[in-house]
Amino acid sequence: MFNVENKVIAITGASSGIGEVTAKLLAKNGATVVLGARRTQRLEKIVEEIHNQGGTAEFKAVDVTNREDMKAFIHFAKDRFGRVDVIFNNAGVMPLAPLNALKVEEWDTMINVNIHGVLNGIAAGLPIMEAQGSGQFINTASIGAHMVVPTGAVYCATKYAVWAISEGLRQESKKIRVTTISPGVVATELGSDITEESAKDTLKELRQIALTPDAIARAVLYAVSQPDDVDVNEIIVRPTKSAF
Repeated sequence: MFNVENKVIAITGASSGIGEVTAKLLAKNGATVVLGARRTQRLEKIVEEIHNQGGTAEFKAVDVTNREDMKAFIHFAKDRFGRVDVIFNNAGVMPLAPLNALKVEEWDTMINVNIHGVLNGIAAGLPIMEAQGSGQFINTASIGAHMVVPTGAVYCATKYAVWAISEGLRQESKKIRVTTISPGVVATELGSDITEESAKDTLKELRQIALTPDAIARAVLYAVSQPDDVDVNEIIVRPTKSAF
């Protein structure tokens, strides 16, 4: 039914939330998934669940902010299964805070994970896909790539960057598909690292109408499953009740 069977798909941020649910959905539909994150105990459990459902999955620890670590993760997928058809650059962090709180270390973390993490995934996978003559990058942005909100200046800036990087890669690539997924509010661990109280309260209020991660997983499945000559460039997925 879907054009995903036997595709090798590497997923970062796969230990929970959108990454975990997407890995399970893709594997259920015949894809071979390679899960990456820092929490290997969690990854091991997810892979075991996929195996128990008859799917094919492997995992490897990865820190997306480390270029060599990311390269090792993608090459692990290639060495294990012979190719890499899709890289889902999904890892991200969102420690929201007003700029005058001067959470400068948190700014650095967002820039390193949200921007460098995507760039490191592209750097690791692009030569492989160009050699294959095909492939697809799916990069998780956010509705924050399309709007700016108080406490979200730096976070939104990083997601604008993900959008811009993805669009640039799409324009440069004739044989490689590029998709940007921009979720609205989703019930995940994203934002659990917020240290500023007002931002915690705002997120808690927004989460009252949050999507579940499977909504984004289905969007990823849709993008991957298109015919090879069809490139779904951008998908925005919001809760129906959301004003943002």
